Amino acid sequence: MPKEKNELLEWIKALIIAVLLAFLIRKFLFAPILVDGFSMMPTLHDRDKMIVNKFSYTIGEPERFDIIVFHAPENKDYIKRVIGLPGDRIEYKNDTLYVNGKAYEEPYLEEYKKQVIDGPLTEPFTLEEKIDRETVPEGHLFVMGDNRRFSKDSRHIGAIPMEKVIGKTRVVFWPIEGIRIVK
Repeated sequence: MPKEKNELLEWIKALIIAVLLAFLIRKFLFAPILVDGFSMMPTLHDRDKMIVNKFSYTIGEPERFDIIVFHAPENKDYIKRVIGLPGDRIEYKNDTLYVNGKAYEEPYLEEYKKQVIDGPLTEPFTLEEKIDRETVPEGHLFVMGDNRRFSKDSRHIGAIPMEKVIGKTRVVFWPIEGIRIVK
């Protein structure tokens, strides 16, 4: 009888440790997220499931073109691409991104640019027109969806405070045939 009781106790301890570890990993390191909508097409598709690396920005700062997850003003989590970092001047003209006066390539948009025949994919704008500032504020990011015509992003909700950023995401794990690392 004592051997069976010891074995049961060991199983209970192992189960408690496993649940605790799963909770800690999900809370502080990695968590799944569902892409809800078409704002990141063609890079991400509606209903893709991804892994958010919550640890990514505790060891470094966001980089331009990272895909991040953040808490949006509507009590919803958004997935968008970092376009502007603190202190950057952002401008779009002739469907080209300019950061601090320098033109940047956005290869992830090429597929959509080829399909658009009725104007630019990204309407021209300056940062001042969108957020009433010449530069991205300190401690904030300017983000946009890859599906520029159909994305609610910093052009509509303003610059994103860094404390609202959950983490970086690059790994699509569902659907199985769509498993990939995105850039």
